[in-house]
Amino acid sequence: MPEHNPLNAIAGYAEAFAAKLALEEGGSDFQEVRGEVGSTVVQLHPKRLALEVAEIIDETPSTRTLRLVAADGQPLPPFQAGQYVNLFVEIDGVHTARPYAMSSSPLQRMHYDLTVKRAQGGFVSHYLLDGVSVGQRLTSSGPMGTFHHNPLFHGDDLVFLAGGSGAAPARSILLNILDRQLPQRLHMVYVNSHVDDVIFAEELRELAARHANFTLSEVISRPPAGYAGHSGRLTLETLRALLGEVGERMFYICGPTPFNDSCVALLGELGVARRRIRVEANGAPKTPHEQAGWPAGVALEDEVQVTVRGRGSFRSQVGEPLLNALERNGYFVENACRSGECSLCRVKLVAGNVFNPQEAHLRQSDRDFGWIYACVAFPTGDIEILL
Repeated sequence: MPEHNPLNAIAGYAEAFAAKLALEEGGSDFQEVRGEVGSTVVQLHPKRLALEVAEIIDETPSTRTLRLVAADGQPLPPFQAGQYVNLFVEIDGVHTARPYAMSSSPLQRMHYDLTVKRAQGGFVSHYLLDGVSVGQRLTSSGPMGTFHHNPLFHGDDLVFLAGGSGAAPARSILLNILDRQLPQRLHMVYVNSHVDDVIFAEELRELAARHANFTLSEVISRPPAGYAGHSGRLTLETLRALLGEVGERMFYICGPTPFNDSCVALLGELGVARRRIRVEANGAPKTPHEQAGWPAGVALEDEVQVTVRGRGSFRSQVGEPLLNALERNGYFVENACRSGECSLCRVKLVAGNVFNPQEAHLRQSDRDFGWIYACVAFPTGDIEILL
């Protein structure tokens, strides 16, 4: 192997190449390493993790952080800052799951911090905030997701627009930069409704004061009387004042769906190319009927019948995502993102019609062969599916 080979710069490449040459000379049927690859993959990308609640940290009146450790006491699988795990729970006999981004640093392998904010009308968030205690066992997927900084393509000048609990992946990305002493600069524009809603408030302010490569801009949309900081909705004028020239920065957006949509539109007006905007999906749309293509005469409150071929049927409302309805009626479908991206929850639509919103990232093959993503599919009439 020539010494000037640029691949030598890759960690482990020279050793792997030497091992390959040795195998070519001596021959092997690889029985001596049987199962090692599969074992390594499972350790790094487990389908399920057995977790235990080690600590519950009060962040704000509406938010808590669950500090989760491996039930066997071992280090947890590594993750990219910004990724999530899908947390599986059983609530009143209903088996369901929700994705939560790790808010802790990827360098901390002995625990994952999942920061949960109470969602209005929420099902799982209420349970996690009110019904979970220290010592309780929980199950999750392994780390997943593509919402993370890629140093090869995203550059070193980063802006994170966070709304509410969108601060969770932002904190993880920030801690990763600071803990590793990376060269990236991060400007976090953090929007909350009220002054007591600001998650990680003191920590973020202290880190911004100590680190020149971290800038924090707080915006309170419903400020108290006499509030002196940035207030009101995030507007074009506010962004211009906070960011100045956008240049070639990479933008990350995470918050409630309306916040995400508004931020994408504002950045477009500022001239930011869409390829330089990364948005963390945040569940099925709450108002799918307001999107283009919604069938005329169909209301979210209309009832439809869902038939699972060979297994039974049930009634559901049009405005309830199909995955939620299936879980509520005792049918399990593998899932992770619950936002139309990962495709794990896809089911076969045998008869009838569903509305696939803009969040449904269906592949052409899915459309050709009648597959739908249950987490963001809305039955607009009676349907039959195959699980």
